[in-house]
Amino acid sequence: MSEWAIEAKQLTRKFGDFTAVNQLDLNVAKGQIYGFLGPNGCGKSTTLRMLTGLLKPTQGQVTVLNLPIPEYAEQLRLKVGYMTQKFSLFDDLSVKENLNFMGEIFGLKKQALAQRVEHQIAEYGLTNRTHQRAGSMSGGEKQRLALAAATIHKPQVLLLDEPTSAVDPENRRDFWEKLFDLSDAGATILVTTHYMDEAERCHGLAIMDKGEIKASGSPETLMSSMNANVIEIESQNPRQLKQTLLALEPIHSVAQLGVRLRVLINKDISQPITWLLDQSLKLDETQLQQVRPSLEDVFVSATGSPSHA
Repeated sequence: MSEWAIEAKQLTRKFGDFTAVNQLDLNVAKGQIYGFLGPNGCGKSTTLRMLTGLLKPTQGQVTVLNLPIPEYAEQLRLKVGYMTQKFSLFDDLSVKENLNFMGEIFGLKKQALAQRVEHQIAEYGLTNRTHQRAGSMSGGEKQRLALAAATIHKPQVLLLDEPTSAVDPENRRDFWEKLFDLSDAGATILVTTHYMDEAERCHGLAIMDKGEIKASGSPETLMSSMNANVIEIESQNPRQLKQTLLALEPIHSVAQLGVRLRVLINKDISQPITWLLDQSLKLDETQLQQVRPSLEDVFVSATGSPSHA
């Protein structure tokens, strides 16, 4: 038996002449929360649909829980949960009716279903919304209902497509606490996101751009091994200084943060502060500080975008 809950080799999906996902290799360990980080249109959702069997790969192989996809997609249906980016439950049904309907789809028997529905309502903070129509709920409440529905059958693998894109920061934090609870209980979770703070919460992470994985590993490993030095410069004229810096070849990107500039310099410049002071920029050492890379720095370094943010 494989240690991997999800495996993909040379996974490719084309739509006519357009390649949405290009030769993607992926290994997700059992019980891990694994993230796909990338901009809209980079291939995250297409990859998820291939992992569920909803979309057939143009080429490549996919195995989920040791079963090949799409050949065994039907057998895996009861072991996999899938939460779409857009709320996909029934607006005209109540919370309880939606959960009952989803439980019946997954084959739960009457007594077990009733117990499971009550558990999910309590677990996801929906007790006061039991008989409320889903369409009248807030974004955070809909999100909790969608997760309750996606896990009604206790799936071993949970696939989440940008699940927090329409909720506030507090609801996002609460949502992630639920994901860690599910992970601790043994579920393997694959989540797509374009939020850097969410990506940092994952055990493992793949940075995607234009249908390809540009970098992968734990967030800490990605930050510590980034192929650039990060220097912050305090300046009274940050816009003018930014344009001057971007003209220097070893500069990978420059981003403004108030009166500070966050500068990514190729790592082959071994003494980046000394190098900057030698560039006739009229800077003194008190204005410069080398700082720890962030995940956003890693993303920019790996993808080259937004290179001139």
